[in-house]
Amino acid sequence: MVHPVTDAAEESAPPSGLRRRRFLAYLAAAPTLTIATRFAMEGEAAAAPGPVSAQLPLPPVSEIADFGDVMVLATTPTTALMKLEFTSDNKVLFELPRLEVGQGLNTSVAMIIAEELGARVDDIAVKLSDARPELVWNQFTAGSTSIRTLWNPLRHMAAAGRARLITAAAQKWGVPADKLTAQGTGIVGPGGRKATFGELAGAAAKVLAPAVSSTPKDASAFEVVGKGRGRNDARAIVTGEAQYVSDIKIPGALVAVVVRPPTLDGEVESFDDSAARSMPGFQTVAEVPTGVAVVADYTWQAMEAAKKLQVTWKQGPLAGQSDSDVKSQLAEMTGTLGDTLGDSAEDGEIDESFDFAFVSHAPMEINYAVADVSGGQAEIWTPAQSPVAAQKDIAAAIGMPLTSVKVNVTRAGGSFGRHLFHDAAIEAAQVSQAVGKPIKLFWTRNDDTRHGRMRPASHHRIRASARGGSVQSWAHKMSTVQVDFTHGLGDLLTSSVVQAEVGKLPASQLYFNLTQAVPYDFGVTTISLNDLQLDGVHTGSWRSVHSATFRTAEELVVDELADQAGVDRAQFRMDNLKSDRAKTVLRKVMENGDWGSSTGEGKAQGICVHEEYRSVAACLVEVDASDPENPRVTKARVVADVGQPINPRGVEAQLQGGLVDAISTVLRASIHIDDGAVREGSYGDFLWARQRHTPRDLGIEVMPATTGDPGGVGELGVPVAAGAIATAYAKATGTRPRSFPVNH
Repeated sequence: MVHPVTDAAEESAPPSGLRRRRFLAYLAAAPTLTIATRFAMEGEAAAAPGPVSAQLPLPPVSEIADFGDVMVLATTPTTALMKLEFTSDNKVLFELPRLEVGQGLNTSVAMIIAEELGARVDDIAVKLSDARPELVWNQFTAGSTSIRTLWNPLRHMAAAGRARLITAAAQKWGVPADKLTAQGTGIVGPGGRKATFGELAGAAAKVLAPAVSSTPKDASAFEVVGKGRGRNDARAIVTGEAQYVSDIKIPGALVAVVVRPPTLDGEVESFDDSAARSMPGFQTVAEVPTGVAVVADYTWQAMEAAKKLQVTWKQGPLAGQSDSDVKSQLAEMTGTLGDTLGDSAEDGEIDESFDFAFVSHAPMEINYAVADVSGGQAEIWTPAQSPVAAQKDIAAAIGMPLTSVKVNVTRAGGSFGRHLFHDAAIEAAQVSQAVGKPIKLFWTRNDDTRHGRMRPASHHRIRASARGGSVQSWAHKMSTVQVDFTHGLGDLLTSSVVQAEVGKLPASQLYFNLTQAVPYDFGVTTISLNDLQLDGVHTGSWRSVHSATFRTAEELVVDELADQAGVDRAQFRMDNLKSDRAKTVLRKVMENGDWGSSTGEGKAQGICVHEEYRSVAACLVEVDASDPENPRVTKARVVADVGQPINPRGVEAQLQGGLVDAISTVLRASIHIDDGAVREGSYGDFLWARQRHTPRDLGIEVMPATTGDPGGVGELGVPVAAGAIATAYAKATGTRPRSFPVNH
């Protein structure tokens, strides 16, 4: 593939304004057609907003500019570096600078491209891009932003390709270009003439001025986008054809596991490997900052030899503390809510506090990486949501220049935040460098549960004042163990281009204000975040980050306000919701779930509405808490308005996954810390929902397109389901749960 030549100064220039959006297509005079995109963010309704005054109240920031808008702004300067390639065998290749973590992104991307090109979806080949530092923020998978940031670039890129292919066919046949159409990965003309994209690619590469419009289709003409489709890679996954990092075979590679400290961030004081050396297949050991790596010929041999290693450990910084101590620190940090409501709750006022435990990411795929560090070069294979940051961090860890480190990105078997960090890849590179051979390094399930990334524990205090059934004021103060944003997101949020548009705040505060908002009109509304620095605890952007705990706490208070006003809980929400979109999904889920129907003793319905990522969803569940120690969600209905849905079946799958995550973390799954060590080790005691815990009676409805652009989906389902489950449990048990999961 020959890449187009562009002006270097123009490539590096930041967006010049926010007045309109401009599209340019570049192509090379090559044997095949290559299309690249470039947008200059110069405003339009879908563009990121202009500067937000630092004097404005922080809570409504996400209603003006959310995290997705920031990502659009940040990715715009390097969209020209994404390209489509049309090959002679009639395939359309796209190198995707995002990570497929099981969310179905590859399929949605292929659908968007196929729609604009007039191609068969199966003819679109999507390959994951290896780390490319020149992409900067355009190679980052997080915050339900992938489709939002790719939607317009992909459409314009494909539309430009379609126009040139049609023009090439018109020139070849000597017919007017407006008489030709693109369909079935080919161009069709009068009299039954047909030519494939592959046959036309060479000529299309020489077209400088297409004879037909390069404007993307109007939504009314969509034939692929918005139609449900199974995943393109489903067969490959179930047959084992799909390749994960654990499938990679490197000649001469050895296997390594790391013996880790019993306490969080403990350090090696000394070790004795004499017993391990006598084990079959044993090769060597290598001390790394996180422990001692045991290297063997095969996986089982490495695991067995690791059991024989004798290590004396220095305790980690959290020794002597437990999760109950962290809970107390967070509550103390939250303190009072100032003078908003006075010092004590009076009649018509509610003052409530809520606690949420640590939660492990626990993806089905264990943490795994392959590294070959030799001859002054390093090559890594890892599923990375932030491969540019991974390349930088690996290079620093092994003392090599960035240009000597290559990071190959592999698909992930689950993630939703876990693969924003690349700890296994760093360890694999360190061990490979130490032993001088390629290394396949894996974490056990216990490793990831006890030393991996966790959703931080948090404490919430909410005070609301109501008079005459109307909420006059609302204050929500959240204290949380600080979320680690050092995977690249922090740098993005504090970059000059972002801070110039949104405001100068620390990364954690800015992210909070770009994602959190109260969907109800509750008078004077304030929300705020306090971060607790806690050495030793490795936190991460667990699916939905702050939103699941934030929404759960708020919805329980909303129920109290409804009861206090003597109004049906769903109707109270309807009366106070700000947006018509939210009211529409709420009304629909009430109808679909038969809101208000009799449920029987020990059972109850709960309902929740959540807006984020330019999407909105409502969830209704029924909980059977006849056995309070084993509550179950027996029925669930979800209705979602995601703007322009790309693949409704993919949206349904995302919402189902969000429901399971919510069932787990509201009812039963959590991490305990005892004297600086994590108690749980595997799915045997980290009680994630099994199939028997999920509702048999499940219905999900994805609304037809309501806006011209897609909203985010990946994280939407967790908060909306969590709020509904918590409110249903409270009503079913006649209690006021304030600590989650309820069976911690």
